[in-house]
Amino acid sequence: MADKQLEEGTDLTMDFAKRGGYVPCMVQDVSDGQILMLAYVNEQALHATMDKGMATFWSTSRNALWTKGETSGDFLKIVEILTDCDQDALIYRVVPQGEGACHTRDSQGNTRRSCFYRRVDPATRTLLFPS
Repeated sequence: MADKQLEEGTDLTMDFAKRGGYVPCMVQDVSDGQILMLAYVNEQALHATMDKGMATFWSTSRNALWTKGETSGDFLKIVEILTDCDQDALIYRVVPQGEGACHTRDSQGNTRRSCFYRRVDPATRTLLFPS
């Protein structure tokens, strides 16, 4: 497909082949813009997301399709799906339907809202937890 059609056209032609069958997908809370997680999506996961209205991904470690929340109850309801200019990355804009998006828990045992809960300190090259 010509670059102009890919970048300016209305056909959804995700380039799943570029990265071995899947594309990276950032998940963003539509209410405040916070990035909740990063996962991967293949063609099957994208179709399942559009059909179910819930964020669905491809697990690269398990080689399996998974809908966030199926085991935790923390579903991510799709509000909008965005693709970048060359259709090789996605953003799922969502409304969280549970406590959080991360599979880890904080020191009090609560599900973390976002998988991005630590900050890199360039001076010490260590990870810092929020205060």
